[in-house]
Amino acid sequence: MKNLIPILLFTLSTIGQANAGKEVIPGNLVVEPPTLICLGFEWPIEGDDNRNATVEVSYRKSGGQAWESALPLLRIGGERIRNDDVYQDYTTAHMFAGSILDLEPATEYECRLVLKDPDGVRGQAEKTVSVRTREEPAEYSEGRVLHVYPPRWRGEKQQPAFTGLMKAYQGAGGGDWAVVGERKVGPGDIILVHAGRYKAERLNYSDRLSLPFHGTYLLTAKGTPEKPIVIKAAGDGEVIFDGDGCYRLFDVMAADYHIFEGLTISNCDIAFFAGLKDVTGCSGLAVRNCRIESVGVAVSCQYAGSKNFYIADNEIIGRDDRYRLVGWYDPGIYGASELKSYYAIKLYGQGHVVCHNRIAYFHDGICVCTHGMPSPQQDEKCVAIDFYNNDIHLMTDDFIEADGGVHNIRIMRNRCFNSASCGLSGQPVFGGPAYYIRNILYHVPWGMAFKFETNPAGLIAYHNTICAENSKGPPHSNAHFSNNLFLGTDHPGRALMRLCTYTAYTVYDYNGYRPNRVDYPQFFWKGPPKGKISDYSIKKQGAAAYRTLEEFSRATGQEAHGKIVDYDIFEKVQKPDPELPHAVYTAENFDFRLRKASAAVDAGLVLPNVNDGFTGKAPDLGALEYGRQAPVYGPRE
Repeated sequence: MKNLIPILLFTLSTIGQANAGKEVIPGNLVVEPPTLICLGFEWPIEGDDNRNATVEVSYRKSGGQAWESALPLLRIGGERIRNDDVYQDYTTAHMFAGSILDLEPATEYECRLVLKDPDGVRGQAEKTVSVRTREEPAEYSEGRVLHVYPPRWRGEKQQPAFTGLMKAYQGAGGGDWAVVGERKVGPGDIILVHAGRYKAERLNYSDRLSLPFHGTYLLTAKGTPEKPIVIKAAGDGEVIFDGDGCYRLFDVMAADYHIFEGLTISNCDIAFFAGLKDVTGCSGLAVRNCRIESVGVAVSCQYAGSKNFYIADNEIIGRDDRYRLVGWYDPGIYGASELKSYYAIKLYGQGHVVCHNRIAYFHDGICVCTHGMPSPQQDEKCVAIDFYNNDIHLMTDDFIEADGGVHNIRIMRNRCFNSASCGLSGQPVFGGPAYYIRNILYHVPWGMAFKFETNPAGLIAYHNTICAENSKGPPHSNAHFSNNLFLGTDHPGRALMRLCTYTAYTVYDYNGYRPNRVDYPQFFWKGPPKGKISDYSIKKQGAAAYRTLEEFSRATGQEAHGKIVDYDIFEKVQKPDPELPHAVYTAENFDFRLRKASAAVDAGLVLPNVNDGFTGKAPDLGALEYGRQAPVYGPRE
């Protein structure tokens, strides 16, 4: 027996050495800030050099019985995001990350994550946590009510009454006394703004709205999640805050947990300035049911520490050309190079929600701030941001950008028409996942439906309907595309799809394609050589070209279940005219519902928590499932 012990120890040691680097060692689970309908997780690991570990996810309402499946977490690690122009060279840490989607607000869920690896798990392989989704911000029911009136108000006034917002907010006076006010609002206060136009006489030293020279409402009081400070229309007519051409109308960088509701805001460069990189920024900003028009920017926050914005149900109208699609990048062909409006919404930080807005006539629609390499501090990483159910029309650059996002950026159910440059962007994503789910894109004549520039990593695109080419093909890593529809416009000399990936674990399958009917290869592909897991020396030039989906699939192993489709799969969608790049199409004239028994019906892959409750034998391709009600795009009634 004594002689067997050294042999047994030697055998166990040999097995351990053989598995060294292959078995997975879990770290501490990170629960990201919850949003109204999503929960996000990060689970750092060591080992798993052969990348065969997985994390299964399930969830249920607290106290419930049956567990429901969600998408597995995405395996991340070793992907390289490089941009020499701005001295960026970032390698993703080894972890799993991912989201549970489309939950109910203000509800507690039990979430179970199970780590598995054929080579073994050293440590706790299962984690169960209880997390509550966030609720929509609401005013404090017992809040003090203050009444604001315009200078020329002639009717009766409810008390306490103030002329202009700043007098109610901080007791401001005129001239130098504008910053001396001693009376300030406090948590839970509700400021009711009565009908009229609030336009400062900015060059009048004794401006009655207490905004001499700069014309900016500088707000610095602090609300709380339970007791926000509310500034809303009183309900007796339209409330118009006219910026008179000022740069920043509402500066809320230091104003935590404020709600702006039911207001019309116009005639300024930036409507809400909420944060500046490396300086400061607010948390808990809510802007809802407002009309923001003739502005350069609606909401801007570039501060890493900002959290939990809620920008919802607004009409946001920029200054760009309303009657033709013009781009900024080549004025000789597409129009003008100067910026009239920049972006509608740009945010950085954690836990933000931008939903059900109608946005038109900007350079960019909704953006994560292109912020630079991620902070090593967990509370300063850009994670857990939701952009969903927005209606976006006529951009000179991009509809939606995840640029600068790190983990769990969720872009879902947006309807996007007419973009002169690109569609959905990830320039870059620092590991992901960035989810692009059930979006509709129509008329992107430059040929870049997905702008995956500067080597993004961690891209998940499911159930999108794209009526445009994706023919530029910059390299990306760790991408997963399924159940999408890509329909070409017959643009001469252009491929339908140009795909270039650094990683062998990038997957394209179960997608539907309508190749361009031109004498030109329709599929280009370049990826790591066989047997190599990644290759960051790859350039998109020299990619292999294929004329048909069948040739592409046979040569690459991608799209084993891909389908050929055409525009007749839809109830009412015509092809964009490639000879009219300036044309403007209106979403209300289209019907993207699938026709019964069309090639896209029952042709998809089952994806838990994404296409649960599909109506046929299998999920359908594209943004809309046959027989299901279409989403509400833009403001809700």
